[in-house]
This record gives sequence, structure tokens and C-alpha cells, in this order.
Amino acid sequence: MPRILIVGGGYAGFYTALKLEKWLLKGEAEVVVVDPLPYMTYQPFLPEVAAGQIEPRHSVVSLRRHLKKTTVITAKVTGIEHATRTATITPEVGEPWQMEYDHIVVTAGAVSRTFPIPGVADNAIGMKSIEEAVAVRDRLLDNFAKAALLPAGPDRDRLLTVVVVGGGFAGIETFAELRALASALLKDYPQLTIDDTHFHLIEAMGRIMPEVSLETSHWVLKNLAQRAATVHLDTQLTSAVDGVIELSTGESFESDLIIWTAGVMANPVVRGTDLPLEERGRIRTRADLRVHTEDGEIVEGAWAAGDVSAVPDLSGGGVGGFCVPNAQHAVRQGKRLAKNLVAVLRGEEPKDYEHKNLGAVAGLGLGHGVFQSGRIAIKGVIGWVMHRGYHGLAIPMWERKLRVFSGWAWNLVLGRDNVSLTAREEPQAYFQEFASRPKA
Repeated sequence: MPRILIVGGGYAGFYTALKLEKWLLKGEAEVVVVDPLPYMTYQPFLPEVAAGQIEPRHSVVSLRRHLKKTTVITAKVTGIEHATRTATITPEVGEPWQMEYDHIVVTAGAVSRTFPIPGVADNAIGMKSIEEAVAVRDRLLDNFAKAALLPAGPDRDRLLTVVVVGGGFAGIETFAELRALASALLKDYPQLTIDDTHFHLIEAMGRIMPEVSLETSHWVLKNLAQRAATVHLDTQLTSAVDGVIELSTGESFESDLIIWTAGVMANPVVRGTDLPLEERGRIRTRADLRVHTEDGEIVEGAWAAGDVSAVPDLSGGGVGGFCVPNAQHAVRQGKRLAKNLVAVLRGEEPKDYEHKNLGAVAGLGLGHGVFQSGRIAIKGVIGWVMHRGYHGLAIPMWERKLRVFSGWAWNLVLGRDNVSLTAREEPQAYFQEFASRPKA
């Protein structure tokens, strides 16, 4: 049997494997997925996880549970030598080994793109993984508990100051959801008022959320301002050393929670391959999702999709002629790639991927949201309902959908579950504090 190796179990990789299981005949091919995590993260839910509106486990999809006919390997692919059709698999425990394949599907996704700004690498946290979202939530909850015991002053201000860098969808949703969480926490801390909390979003461009109309982005800015959240446009972060925020405008203040959402880049794993890359580090990919050289020659047996690939946007709506890195494209590319791979295995011609953006939805905290499709813009409560409806149905697998919708329903009845579990990071500390030890 030919072996199909899928590098990465995110949107594109998961859907490629899921559809290959559906369309491949028994014995037609072996499918292997390699990813360092045993689950796919539904990233649009990360802001709501950070705000305590979604149980963290409900926003991830187990690879082994739902890919029954696929071999799932929890490890990293640290090298690809397509000339010999071999990949280097490096597990967390044990020695690396070589795996041979007939077709490789690279869907390794993207990672946070940062700049060499002093202090960012040491003090900021991203919003690309479920672990980051949970850590942000716990930090904000802990900071409120600490601040409530302090008198008004610099130390309390630092704990209650949240900074988000980046005004795209991920940044705005994270910023707005955390603002909503902070406002909800005030009822539990009568010592604090909304004036004691300070929320700052820093955006280098002159507007936020380029995926929506300028009018809609202005409505979002107004909505945030009414909720005591400050957006700094045309402003750059110049330093974050020791949590001291310095802006290009000359402003300076301290923060104990700095979140970086200012862009993504292709997973650096592709740099350790002999697959052709374009200037931004993405794999050169045809519209039919086969990899090609700079001269346009097809690289037989190599496929790519999702954020790690430069796929032409045949709808004409892409940036620079390529599909933008979002979940809409990754999911649909994974499905098309699976169909095309099966077609090639059966001696048929693959078809081009083409998808016109259906619009954009954003959740801005409980009861606040926007929906934009063409010139149609829906804001407020209805936009928030559309956001939840779309993403609740878009997360893969019905058991996940049911968990998410039921969680939302219980939250509306019972409220947020605002309990921090920071102690989980050192689970043995409590036991070791009282454990008996041999005498010296």
C-alpha cells in the first residue's frame, strides 16, 4: 500500500485525514498523521476559553478518537527529504527515526510572528494554543484576587492592566472577551471598580480588523471605548522589559499581562526540508494543492495546505493573490486535498481549490459581536448570536458541537465558572510541602 504521511494535525491536516478515511477504499492507502499534540485545537474559540466561556477541553478535538483508520503518532517531524521520500520523526522520549512515504501532505500550520522588541520574548504570551488561553485566564483571575488585597497604587495598577498587541481578529476578540471577563469579576470584588482596571490594545496600523468594513471597525472601536477599553492606533510597542510598556507615542505604563497577537508566520519546520519555499517561508503550492517549484514544475508526491502553504486565491479576494491564513481556507483546503489525492492515486486529474470568503464573524464578549458579509453588517446581540452559531457548528465532530452548545447554555443559566487553577502548573507542591523525608 502507498503510505500518505500528513505532517500536522491542525485544521487542514485533520480534515485531510478525516476525508481520506471516508473516500479511500480498504487497502488503497495507509494514512499516518504526525503531530506533537494528540488533538486539533479549534483556535477561534481561544478568546472564549481565555474568558471562561468555554471549557478548554471542549475546544480541542482528539485525533485518536475521531481518526479511527489513521495511524496517529504524537511526535515532531524534524526533517523532510522529499528527494528520497523520507521524513525524520522525533518523539519526546526515545530516539528519532526515519519514516518512508509515497505522498507527503504538509499541513504544519503557523506560529506567532514576533519582532525583536526588548522584553516581548520574556514577558508576553501568545494566543495560538489552548495552553496559552488557559494561562491567560488564570493569570487574570489571580491578578484580581491579589489586587483586591492591595491599596490603590502602582502595584495594584500593574496587576489590573492588560495589554494586547495586534488589532486583527485574534487580538480584538481576545481583548474584548478579557474586558468582558474583567467587568464580570468586579461583582466578586467590591474593593475594585471598573476605573481600577486598565485595558490597552496596541495596533501599528491606522485601523483594526481589516477583514471587515471601515464602518464596522469604527463601531467596534466605539463599543470598546464604552466598555472602558483603550485602543491605540498608529502606535507601536517599543519595549516591554520587566513588564514596563513603552509605546512609540511616548506613553509608558506597567502591565502584568501582555498578550501578543500581531501576526503569524509559517511553521519553521518547513525550513528543514527540500520542498520549495517562497519569500515568506511558505511552501509553494498550486491551486490544486500540489507543491511546485519556482519554475512551476510539479513536485510529485508532495502536497500542502493551510497556513504553511502559499495557495493561489482563485476567487480574487486574497492578499497578494494568495489565500489568507484562516480557518475557512484551511478546512476547505483539507477536504479538497483529500479528494485530489484520492483522484491522483486512481489515475485521475485533481481539481483546483477555489473558495470565496463567506464573510467574517467576531465575538466581543457576552452579548457583543459583529457579522460582515460584503456590504451587510450586523452588530450587537444578533452579531454575537451569529458568531456563536457559526463557530458552534463549524467545530468538527458532533460530540464536540454538543459539548460546546451545552456549555454555553449552562453558562447563560449559571454564569461563568471563575475559578483559577494556576496551581496545576506545580501539582506536587502541596504534597511536597508536608511530605516526610528521610533524616540526613
